[in-house]
Amino acid sequence: MMTDTSTVPQYPEVTPYGAPKKTPEGLSAKTRANAQVALRRFGMATAGLRVRPDYLIIGTKRGGTTSLARWVLEHPEVRPLFPSPENRKGAYYFDVNYGRGDAWYRSHFPTRMAHNLRCKRAGRKLLVGEATPYYLYHPHAAGRARRTTPQSKIIILLRNPIDRAFGHWGERTRQGIETLGFEEALDAEQLRCEGEEDMMLHDPGYVSFPHQHYSYVDQGRYSRGLKRWMDAYPSEQLLILRSEDMYQNPSAIYRQVVDFLGISDYSPKAFSAWNKKSKDTFDPALRARLTDELTEDIQKVEELVGRSMDWV
Repeated sequence: MMTDTSTVPQYPEVTPYGAPKKTPEGLSAKTRANAQVALRRFGMATAGLRVRPDYLIIGTKRGGTTSLARWVLEHPEVRPLFPSPENRKGAYYFDVNYGRGDAWYRSHFPTRMAHNLRCKRAGRKLLVGEATPYYLYHPHAAGRARRTTPQSKIIILLRNPIDRAFGHWGERTRQGIETLGFEEALDAEQLRCEGEEDMMLHDPGYVSFPHQHYSYVDQGRYSRGLKRWMDAYPSEQLLILRSEDMYQNPSAIYRQVVDFLGISDYSPKAFSAWNKKSKDTFDPALRARLTDELTEDIQKVEELVGRSMDWV
């Protein structure tokens, strides 16, 4: 019996790291792509010799995680992922790439011998970590991370979920992943994402494209994800920050992060914003709609973190 593919949603192809997939064109691009494949294979072959992450920056999407991750990587006591020329901030392992296995994940980190040698030369402990904003929202990420890297420190950036939804839609639109207008995308979210998390819970190997990419409103319901990570890790290994505080006073938040990670006082040359786009302004009626939909969860978040988030 043939399957009717006309009713199966057709999603854009993306890389393991969530970006739109592009076929390399030209000799230089193809050579670079082949080199990346070879280095990843080498990393996997030597996975047992590699360190595990000291920290994870887990979200939220469009909440400033890229900026914070890059600022942390500027610290002289923090090392990049392997291979460093890729300039990669995260592995997307505990969410969409978990099926690739632990060797694939560990291939992103330096070897223990090279890392220890760098530490010896520096005369101090050096850290390595990653930043993947989908970890906060993914239903299995917290448990997987706890089993794989229980010693890691977890940093969570939370942005006003109303502004976050619009920023998320804007990024997906620029990438060509989203073709609907903002209001249309909000209207379509429930149908697009209906049953997806249930399928993920029923089948841990199931990877949901709409759950990751089209969950503009629901990905801003932080309380479920926060609860999972708070249950998985002790409070002393969790640092929960407001994105708005980081935007307004990046040096103060950076000092807080550095102190949490246990590394020396330092300040980047400039707190440049990565992936920053124009100010998130949109139809006041849509803002009121999102406020109505998200206020209840905002209150739950405030109860979990024990303070006002000042979002409503």
